[in-house]
Amino acid sequence: MSDLDHKYLEYPKRSYGMDHDRYEWSMLKDRPTIKWPDGKSLALWVNVGLQFFPLNQKGIPFKVPGGMTKPYPDLRHYSLRDYGNRVGIYRFFKSFDQYGIKPTFAINTRLAERYPYLMNKVKDREDEIICHGYHMDALHYGGQDQKEEEELVKRSLDKLRKISGQEIKGWISPAKNESANTPDILASNGITYFCDWVNDEMPYNFKTKNGTLTAMPLSTELEDRFVILNNQHSAESWAEQVCDAFDYLLQESKNGKGHILSLNIHPWVLGQPHRIGYLEKVLEYVTSRSEVWSASAGEILASWKKS
Repeated sequence: MSDLDHKYLEYPKRSYGMDHDRYEWSMLKDRPTIKWPDGKSLALWVNVGLQFFPLNQKGIPFKVPGGMTKPYPDLRHYSLRDYGNRVGIYRFFKSFDQYGIKPTFAINTRLAERYPYLMNKVKDREDEIICHGYHMDALHYGGQDQKEEEELVKRSLDKLRKISGQEIKGWISPAKNESANTPDILASNGITYFCDWVNDEMPYNFKTKNGTLTAMPLSTELEDRFVILNNQHSAESWAEQVCDAFDYLLQESKNGKGHILSLNIHPWVLGQPHRIGYLEKVLEYVTSRSEVWSASAGEILASWKKS
């Protein structure tokens, strides 16, 4: 076997840590001390995806996870997603209020347009809203025309800001998918943090052509859809995994570095009558500890920036 040609390891931006200049590479153990409000050691971020999946999805450049899977019209899956926005979400509201949870709602702009009664409920609760793109089939991807993506981002944010009455400073791309231009476009449209990158457990500064964003990592590994529908685990197993993660992060947070338990959940998944009880068990378990601070994504970010 011949030696590897040294030119194989020579390419643009090769450097220690990461081979790009989007953010500074660092180890979590080397980060500065973080203090959450009232001496809390673990921040709890419950992120609720309120999504609209078109019945006539195009699937460009791929079929979005959680979308339609049968030939048109796939009423089975379309109506299940609708069930979450009409029935399951109200079980979420009840559970959040019972356990003192302060959720963040990631909303597709198309859903905000089509479900005014639901938007009014979220607005009345005064919970933070972040933009989840236009709808779940309106993907951002490599090779997408930049002007097309710029228009899509602007339309999504302008309409959601108008409907919600909120500034909307946060963003999650549908399927957490991006093009190389997405962060730059977000920054130019008033977004200050985005949740697509899952390569950390704490926020970090992210460079764009239009200023600095903050990356707020939102765990996929603990997401209800990923664990239950993708990995084919039971709702009981999902709850067990979340509680295991909670126990570990709570113990680890005693190092003073600050930790976040991020839960990305969906009313069409956990809002089902056979699963909602497991969400309630999780919320009861994590809120039973005095070291936990339940807060919105924006509040967690603001506290992190002050530390």
